[in-house]
Amino acid sequence: MTPAVPPEDPVARHLLPITASVSSAGALSVGGRDLVGLAEEFGTPLFVYDEEHLRIRCREAVAAFGPGVAYATKAFLCKEMAVLAHEEGMSLDVSTGGELAVVLAAGVPAERLVMHGNNKSAGELVEALEAGAGRIVVDSFDEIERLSRLCAPGAGAVPGPRPLRVLVRVTPGVEAHTHEYVMTGQEDTKFGFSLATGAADEAVSRLRSLPGVELAGAHAHVGSQIFRLDAFAREVAAMVPFVTRHLLGECCIGGGLGVAYLNDEAAPSMAEWATVVRSAFADAELPPGVRVTAEPGRSIVATAGITLYRVGTVKELPGLRTYVAVDGGMSDNPRPVLYGSGYEAFLPREPLSPRAMVVRVVGKHCESGDVLVEAAHVPADLAVGDVLATPVTGAYGYAMASNYNRLPRPAVLFVRGGQARLVLRRETTADMLALEV
Repeated sequence: MTPAVPPEDPVARHLLPITASVSSAGALSVGGRDLVGLAEEFGTPLFVYDEEHLRIRCREAVAAFGPGVAYATKAFLCKEMAVLAHEEGMSLDVSTGGELAVVLAAGVPAERLVMHGNNKSAGELVEALEAGAGRIVVDSFDEIERLSRLCAPGAGAVPGPRPLRVLVRVTPGVEAHTHEYVMTGQEDTKFGFSLATGAADEAVSRLRSLPGVELAGAHAHVGSQIFRLDAFAREVAAMVPFVTRHLLGECCIGGGLGVAYLNDEAAPSMAEWATVVRSAFADAELPPGVRVTAEPGRSIVATAGITLYRVGTVKELPGLRTYVAVDGGMSDNPRPVLYGSGYEAFLPREPLSPRAMVVRVVGKHCESGDVLVEAAHVPADLAVGDVLATPVTGAYGYAMASNYNRLPRPAVLFVRGGQARLVLRRETTADMLALEV
């Protein structure tokens, strides 16, 4: 944690995208574009991503873990994001047929893909096999049976002479200090094969008996939004004996590196994460030549993104609180509802002003729980019509967006060098009605 800062201080610089700057008029720009002007031009709610920030974070990941490092697309995915990550040297981790389709449509070579999922359907496996996905992370004995049928001689699902390369997902028995909904490494989990019970060893035996399948290595993941790097060290300590015993050539630690969402939070850097991981592998005496890699997602995209809303209602309840209602809500950012996640809020027209007024920022959905920021500090002159921003919304905002109350999903912009380009257009009611039969 960083030293305590007065809550009425302006939003902290480390919560803003790398290219964020304040103009001579006092307004905030990202990628050389004024945020209020973007809201006027493209409407709200609006996701704005700093493209330079995204590229820098991808390069940091490759520098930290090497060219095998994969971007976890579940954090945020569109064709342009897939292209960007690939251009910067990353592989891409997908977990459904839909994510696979988007990445392939972006032109990313299939061999750069890692296919995840705890319940891959036969159809999804066929799609991954026929595309020639570089890795499939096997998660259950049922999945091994599906692969057995698909990869049997004459089945024709594996294209060409190259064997299907798989990783076995193991449960390392590590409980990370994070929200219970995003813990994945403990014994009681839907993911992977347990090390403790011997299920992981049995999975290795079965996978090695499958024709047309090459067991390339092991994969584990201990959770998301992790600040304490010792969790990764404990993961490594649990994994290395397994990798060594089975003479595996690859070990992926997954992702989960946390990011700061609030002024008084600080998170480890990509380089610090990699240093701890590599030191732990050395301490555990990982055999020479084993490839070590990772799958960052949130730490690539979260701080690159800002959401812009338009204030529609300010409702003061004397003696209780003031509600500020915006034109989005839990449909474009469900994290506060799901996890109790905290965010800052500010006015892009005056980002350096003191935020002396405390309000509850809510959305327009028919739910009392439709809360974006429980106790937001904002400038006292906030008014109806203002553009209100929440920073650090680049991960699991648009990716988890819904059409609750039939609200269309927002547009998404990439900004760089004074140029704004639409990478996902705003959804319309016509789009939703097109699904009706």
